[in-house]
Amino acid sequence: MNHNIDTIFFDVGATLRYVVEDPEFAMAADMELMRLVGATEPHDVFFAKLTENWKAYRKWAKTALLDVSEMELWLQYLLPDYPSERIAPHAAKLTRLWRDHDGRRVPHDDVKPTLLELQRRGYKLGIIANTITETEIPDWMCHDEVAGCFKTVILSSKVRLRKPDPAIYLLGARCIGSAPEDCAYVGDNPVRDVEGAVDAGFGAMVLYEDAGTADREGKAPTVLPDYTIKAIRELLDLFPPRDTLA
Repeated sequence: MNHNIDTIFFDVGATLRYVVEDPEFAMAADMELMRLVGATEPHDVFFAKLTENWKAYRKWAKTALLDVSEMELWLQYLLPDYPSERIAPHAAKLTRLWRDHDGRRVPHDDVKPTLLELQRRGYKLGIIANTITETEIPDWMCHDEVAGCFKTVILSSKVRLRKPDPAIYLLGARCIGSAPEDCAYVGDNPVRDVEGAVDAGFGAMVLYEDAGTADREGKAPTVLPDYTIKAIRELLDLFPPRDTLA
């Protein structure tokens, strides 16, 4: 590892937070989403169509390495046949409800103490994440009182760039004021997280092993991470206090 690393960027989904299945919570979100858009189809019919449109968007986004704004997402991809005047005012809310369709997202138990300790040790922390919502991650940061840990938050829905495009990693480095070689990235995806960080010239890539991620990506990794961990707290074994590295 480059011992000059002074900056650590994180992925969020499956790395800092994970999904807990909650059928009652998910159904409440589904019903509210259908109410807001004025859906008249049965629940299963409506969500089968929405899921099909979502998969088509994901395929495009992964190919183009781009993400769109929430309003574009709903008007052009997810519900293009619905009246724009009905959809546009609720785009941000619809995105959150669509995310809740999967369940509740909660942080791993060791996330907050690890972030606070890394900050205490003198590291600059940031987020670089692929996401379709502009508010979910900032809201979580505030709710869990970790917003002060992060100096830079780069979301694909805001900047349009999408991992593994190295440009989104380089944007994060520029925004936080660090050279790429002095940055580390922590993510769970053995394909896009690793490839993007390596192509951007980051000084270290740490893979948080999450069972099933490689299968979901649908292709084998072409490069390997520098380190693998099975819990976020293991980062404290990799990144000692900065004053001990002088």
